[in-house]
Amino acid sequence: MQTFTAMRSFVAQYPKTIALVTVTGAGLFGVQKWMAGGVCRSKASLEGKTVLITGGNTGIGKETAVDLAKRGARVILACRDMDRANKAAEEVKKRSGNDNVIVKKLDLASLQSVRQLAKDVLASEGRLDVLINNAGVMSCPKWQTEDGFEMQFGVNHLGHFLLTNCLLDLLKKSASSRIVTVSSLAHQRGQIYFDDIHQEKDYCPWKSYAQSKLANVLFTRELAKKLQGTGVTTYSLHPGIIRTELGRHFWPTMPLWKRVVYTPLMFLIKSPTEGAQTTIYCAVEESLQNESGLYYSDCAPKTAAPQGLDDEAAKKLWDLSASMVGLI
Repeated sequence: MQTFTAMRSFVAQYPKTIALVTVTGAGLFGVQKWMAGGVCRSKASLEGKTVLITGGNTGIGKETAVDLAKRGARVILACRDMDRANKAAEEVKKRSGNDNVIVKKLDLASLQSVRQLAKDVLASEGRLDVLINNAGVMSCPKWQTEDGFEMQFGVNHLGHFLLTNCLLDLLKKSASSRIVTVSSLAHQRGQIYFDDIHQEKDYCPWKSYAQSKLANVLFTRELAKKLQGTGVTTYSLHPGIIRTELGRHFWPTMPLWKRVVYTPLMFLIKSPTEGAQTTIYCAVEESLQNESGLYYSDCAPKTAAPQGLDDEAAKKLWDLSASMVGLI
């Protein structure tokens, strides 16, 4: 009774403060829910289907794996770090109640590794219903892949370009099937530097990242054209701003004052589960079965930036990419 009386006294003494705190808290909660974005409502079953997710050992890739495993899919986690991948697979099994989750080695910074994974999948899997090109690197220093490509363009685009092409026959055999590629809103700031694709003249981590994410959108668009009539459909997407490991390269390079300002805002951005929703949507939503080549965000189709709708650039990028990875 004394506690209740004390609380009433405090509220009576500081009504404006209480009102301000309440309104601010409600506002922040509302902003956080708005930032969380759309949710995949599809109840589609994936019993008897096989899904391959690159980079499925962490972040939105792992959350996507949990959801699709819950739907009954056989899930293949294609990852570079096998120790972390095996631990993630055990977590996915436990959380989904589905033991049909396996791990395969994939280093997207190595064309040899990409080809070896594809060879393994073609030899061991009778079908592939969904390929999710999820793995990526963001704003890293000026690094090169094993084959001499700029790291972000090599991993985010070329590795997935080769993997997808190597698995196309199996995807066609399994039709109707889907190819989902995780891009980013950053594609809006990107352009394809055909005269300096590896950014050797003027490397900027963010410029290179934006180029690779634009390449994802253009790749999806051109791939849709090439797959017309096959029963294989393609989708690119922006997952949102998410609390994951993807920012591990640029966060330490930020000035201290920016980190101090941005840290409280981490509460407002998406969790990995929330960030995975659009990937899941593109992988399972029944209404998308006859859609292909489009760009999505918050579980809905969105218009890509003008440079992401450039069919001439998409064709030119395809030919260049095929030449770089040895497909022509």
